[in-house]
Amino acid sequence: MATEESGGLAQTAAVKLSEMGEKTKQLGTAIQDPERQRRIILVIVCVALLLDNMLYMVIVPIVPDYLARLESESEQAHIKGNSSINSTQNENFDLQIGVLFASKAILQLIVNPLTGTFIDRVGYDIPLLIGLSIMFVSTCIFAFAENYATLFVARSLQGLGSAFADTSGIAMIADKYTEEPERSRALGIALAFISFGSLAAPPFGGVLYEFAGKRVPFIVLAFICLADGILCLTVLKPFSSRTRENMPIGTPIYKLMIDPYIAVVAGALTTCNIPLAFLEPTIANWMEGTMDSSQWEIGLTWLPAFFPHILGVYITVKLAAQYPHLQWFYGALGMVIIGASSCIVPACKNFEQLIIPLCGICFGIALVDTALLPTLAFLVDVRHVSVYGSVYAIADISYCVAYALGPIVAGKIVHDLGFVQLNLGMGLANVLYAPALIFLRNVCFMKPSHSERNMLLEEGATGLYDTIKMEERQRKKHGYSSAGNCVPIGENGTFAGKSKSFSEEETSELEYI
Repeated sequence: MATEESGGLAQTAAVKLSEMGEKTKQLGTAIQDPERQRRIILVIVCVALLLDNMLYMVIVPIVPDYLARLESESEQAHIKGNSSINSTQNENFDLQIGVLFASKAILQLIVNPLTGTFIDRVGYDIPLLIGLSIMFVSTCIFAFAENYATLFVARSLQGLGSAFADTSGIAMIADKYTEEPERSRALGIALAFISFGSLAAPPFGGVLYEFAGKRVPFIVLAFICLADGILCLTVLKPFSSRTRENMPIGTPIYKLMIDPYIAVVAGALTTCNIPLAFLEPTIANWMEGTMDSSQWEIGLTWLPAFFPHILGVYITVKLAAQYPHLQWFYGALGMVIIGASSCIVPACKNFEQLIIPLCGICFGIALVDTALLPTLAFLVDVRHVSVYGSVYAIADISYCVAYALGPIVAGKIVHDLGFVQLNLGMGLANVLYAPALIFLRNVCFMKPSHSERNMLLEEGATGLYDTIKMEERQRKKHGYSSAGNCVPIGENGTFAGKSKSFSEEETSELEYI
């Protein structure tokens, strides 16, 4: 009897294992489906961007209060100095907070040119995994840090991880979604996650810090980061699939930087983000001084702006699908809205009035980012090589310029010139830069040209096909073909005894490319 029961249990276990194996095979087959894989990759990248921006903003309500407590504890252990010493300490404390906040963007700004080139060389999956790993370590250090130096190391490490994860993630989306409507939609979804992470992180961090302590918010983010890294390792399999060797080598980042179209886009991305980057560290003190705002109002200042940002992304994606030739106009309109909203901010007298221009700023940023990020990928497609690491490293550099200067420079400007002058200057800068985007009005009509292909080969051929074509062009310039170096070329570029012209050969070459 016991033997029959044990045999039945073994048979049941075998059936269960067989079913699990079958489901695992089905899951593996589903993951290998190109469309499903693209969606999973989009989820992985969006979670990585969400984490990076939540970690960027979650420290806003936590670190200043935590460092102030550490400062007060150290002061209690020593004899209290006079008022002038205390005033100097307060100024030094504000400077320390500003440097800590800016350290992430500064290191990211320094490292991005290198990470862009690295991504172009090895692909997008390995840098994404590296970035998630560094962000996980950084978040853990944040959780257990107990002094300023350790917090500074954690913040700087986050900048290093962001340089890998953000750039490779956005570049991977551009690479997987090659059609313009799909690409704009996918990048719009990524921007929505970036916005949600930036705007939801301060309330998330503040509530958990108040009721559960400093470590809990960072531990939650660390676990999410770990889960995203495991998903990246499982789905993308960065160390098992090495098809990168057969892909083209990207255009060097310095050549992309001197491309006038890319330079105009990069300047617009920097200019439109300056109001947000400069208001974040200064608006709290201004609200306390002019509106007598409560702490909960200051904490929720930017949260309502999330909804117009999402609306801006949605509207731009829809308009870009129907009128793709007006991408430049959507960006210019967004900069005008940002400029007008920045000028209105100092005129607000209460919290309810302030929400309106802040929503306008975020709505305008959504228009600019959603219109111009896909434009960068399109410019690389038609003017360079379709490898996107370096061009999105340039985009990341553009953001980092604004966010590196914000925490350090904005407070100084407010102290020397005033909050009103700061906002008027930022608004004027956006309005004046908007007409520069007219330079992009013909971008959507561009096609890959033969001269640009020649430009890519100036530094030498990267493959057998390019080598043969370069040699053939050089011989044709001297009036001989590559077949035997003795067949003259006709006046119309036609080989003697052949009916195919040189211009036709160029056309067929472009079709091959």
